[in-house]
Amino acid sequence: MTDLYRLLPEEMEQLVIEMGQPRFRADQILYSLYYKFPETISDIKQLPATFREELVNKGFTIGSATEVHRVTSEDGDTTKLLLNLDDKASVETVLMQYQPKKLLGHPRSTICVSTQVGCAMGCVFCATGEMGLERSMKAEEIIAQIIHFAKILLEKGQHITNIVFMGMGEPLANFSETLRAIKLLTHPRGFGIGQRHITVSTIGITSAIDQLAEEDLQIGLAISLHAPNDELRKWLVPTASPNSVKELIDAGKRYFLKTGRRVTFEYALIEGVNDTPEIAEELALLLKDNGSHVNLIPLNPTAKKFERPSRKNVIEFERILYNAGINCTVRVEKGTEISAACGQLKTSVLDKYNNNKNQFDN
Repeated sequence: MTDLYRLLPEEMEQLVIEMGQPRFRADQILYSLYYKFPETISDIKQLPATFREELVNKGFTIGSATEVHRVTSEDGDTTKLLLNLDDKASVETVLMQYQPKKLLGHPRSTICVSTQVGCAMGCVFCATGEMGLERSMKAEEIIAQIIHFAKILLEKGQHITNIVFMGMGEPLANFSETLRAIKLLTHPRGFGIGQRHITVSTIGITSAIDQLAEEDLQIGLAISLHAPNDELRKWLVPTASPNSVKELIDAGKRYFLKTGRRVTFEYALIEGVNDTPEIAEELALLLKDNGSHVNLIPLNPTAKKFERPSRKNVIEFERILYNAGINCTVRVEKGTEISAACGQLKTSVLDKYNNNKNQFDN
């Protein structure tokens, strides 16, 4: 079975021609996929019935994910979905909305997508890191997350404005499928979102960062740093190389020089671990005159022992960086009460299922 969402517009065009159809049939399919969101091939009414039947007979399908759980924050701005893929593996995707700056304007609607089922990076503070890696996702499974929310927003007369590859998994460890998904999302005949409205977050696979820089894209890059020295970073990210801090700083510089896009360094602030004034001073010295941006992220607590830092500590950390001339912001928190950090919804749903199963078995 081949999901039509996998095909780039050029591949879709080749497909319809090989099936003896006129070239414009490709645009009819693409328009329907990315603007009408059909549930099945039979729903693409612009196509002749015989052609729809032929597509089905040749093993083509639409959609590779089913919603099994949904939670929405109290303010209604954050919605998290748990989706089952065709093999019953489950992944999370999140919609975060921010109020419009203009009167009667549309909200900024950002989708956070997953690229792997689980993750092999093993970050000690991350719920997904606890799961280990089940498998990498296909491009069409990444696209399916976008389509689910696009349909939800369409009912409200709204649309997706930004996409961040910051969900479950390491996007650059699934490089080819992540890249295919980006090309599908940014292609004018595909989903059609602007390249500058997409950001890819990585824990730091430097060779893949360099490879991404060569793709002639204008997408944003966010590098998860989390520590200003190798000893602390190795403890937080066990898969990190012995010299990962310098390697990531250098990779960020190369990405900027190649693409002209400023790099963001993400820094998860953890109470008593990496949030002290001394560490802030060390980070400021590391990034001085770097030209990058630092996004401070107060830890979204998981089931593990780590705690979110106090508001006082966050403000002091930010002040030290700011006074040193480092461009930094504190991430606006969304969905804390609904476990919107990656991996948390899946964990909570599985825990509830296992608890119910144990009660039944007993």
